[in-house]
Formats: sequence, C-alpha cells, structure tokens
Amino acid sequence: MNEDSQFIQEYQQKVLAGNRLNEDELGKLIDVPKEYLGVLSDAANKITRIFQGNRVDVEQLVNIKKNYCSEDCSFCGQSAFFNTGNDGYQLLPAEQIVERAKKAKSEGAESYCLVAAWRQPSTHDFEKVCDIISQINEKVGISIECSLGFLTREQARRLKLLGVRRYNHNLETARSKFDEICTTHTYDDRINTLNIARESGLELCTGGIIGLGETRQQRLELIVELARLRPEEVTINILVPMPGTPLELQRPLPFEEILRTFAVTRFALPDSIIKISGGREVHLEDSGEALLLSGANGIISSGYLTMGGNDMDKDLAMIKKINLEAKV
Repeated sequence: MNEDSQFIQEYQQKVLAGNRLNEDELGKLIDVPKEYLGVLSDAANKITRIFQGNRVDVEQLVNIKKNYCSEDCSFCGQSAFFNTGNDGYQLLPAEQIVERAKKAKSEGAESYCLVAAWRQPSTHDFEKVCDIISQINEKVGISIECSLGFLTREQARRLKLLGVRRYNHNLETARSKFDEICTTHTYDDRINTLNIARESGLELCTGGIIGLGETRQQRLELIVELARLRPEEVTINILVPMPGTPLELQRPLPFEEILRTFAVTRFALPDSIIKISGGREVHLEDSGEALLLSGANGIISSGYLTMGGNDMDKDLAMIKKINLEAKV
C-alpha cells in the first residue's frame, strides 16, 4: 500500500476508534497528493456513514431582515459599506415568516433558520423575533435555529427557553485571515458569541466561507478551530463573489480544494453535521453529490440570504439518486 493511502487508512481507523486527530495529522490529510483524493474521499465517507448513517439534514432558511448591515465583511452583499444594488427590507412581518416556515415543513425541511443582517438585535427587534419564534412553535412545529449576530447572555437564555435548538454564528475564516475581511469586529467577538450560546444551553452551528483568497493552510487553521469548539453543526459556504464588494473579482476555488476541506472537516468532527451551504448550486456541477459522499451530510435548500437555490424537489431527488435519505 502506498504511504499516502496507508496514513489515510490509519487516521480513518483512529477516528473510528473514537480518537481525535491532532493538527499535524489533519495537515497531512489536507495535503495529500491529488491522485489520492479518491482515497481521502472514500475514507471520509466511511466515517460519515458510521457516525451519521445515511441521512442528510435538509434545512431551509429565511432572511428576516435583509441588507443595511453595519459590518464591513468584504464578502457580504448585505453590508451597508458596499453598493451591491441588492434590495433590502427591515424585519419581516411575523405572519409572512410563519407561512414560509409552514411551506418549508411541508416540503420536507428538517429545520428552519431565522437569519438577520445586523451586528446584533436591538431590544425592540429581539422582542419581535421572540414573538415570531413563539408563533412558529405554536402554528408550525419545526426545529428552529437562529442566526442573529452577537447576543447577550440574557438573549441567549431567552432563545433557549423559547425552544430554539441551535445558534448559528460563523467564524467565516481562519483567525490569521480575519482582519483582511472584516475591521468592524474581531475574531474573538465571534468566539465570545459562540461561548455565550453554548453556556446558555444552545447547540452550536458555525463554520465559514472558503474561496476568500485564503491559503490551504488557513483552511486547515479554520478546521482546527472548529474542532476545538465541537459544534453540533458545521456550515461551509463556497464564495459566490458579489458585484460591488471588495471580493467581486475573486477567482473560484478549484473543486479539489473544496473536496479536501469537506473531507478533512469530517475527519476532525465525526460527530457533527457538516452542511454544504451557500455556493453549492453555483460551484458544484452535481449540486453536492460528490461532497455528500466525501464527508458532508447536510444541505441548505430553496435559496440563501441574497441568492436563490434549488427547489426542494430537486434536492430530495439528488439525495435519493446517491442512495441517501433526507432527514425529515
């Protein structure tokens, strides 16, 4: 057996035995020669099947407050710093969000995430969001997740009491890259919010965006940080450059780099849902089939924050085609 195949199998067995890989081991995996990516993919898939089974977590989200965000994240089409031409709106009416949640459930979504474009919710807006959550609980009955920016401990505890299962707050990229993409808050601000959510009893969803111009080593750095946090869910977006943002001319990340990222994330976090998020339909000709057989076990369907996506029927058919099943 070739040396590269040998250590891939060795690390696979280490993970299957319940042990965690260190940064050096994860580094060897992410740097495997291109001709052994198939071996890496198959090994990540086996870990997924043993720890996660054949079920794919299918999520829908709603952008409850779009654009006019006070932060200057260089990839984001919702930042008030950039002229992207996107229409915006303030917090949507509760009845509109509830109807969308009903539709998501009827179409087969396992969870529904409320996302807002702001630094953090004001007291007034947070009360509105709490009312929306209460109405979804009463009228729909679907697992609710939230992505509302920075939180106070009191707000996090309130979300937990309302039955919110999971809180999303992405790290976005490696610590060593972060200052290049955002100046209005820090990496530690994001870590602090995740700690507040965890301490309040909420499950964590966190991840980032690949293709921001980061190096492979920086993608590894992000994976190592995620492994330290042990989130219940990891969401990996693939940059879709937005006209008007500083990254509008960023070149697409080669597929092999995308696959390396997903596969090694699975080695690092065998117990977590690993979700293919924004950019899936744009960058992946198969809408994610290969990645769902290379470590991923979740998708977001029916659109994202500022762009559309596949219809649920198409995604459910894709999942069935590769002999997996949607988690509903």
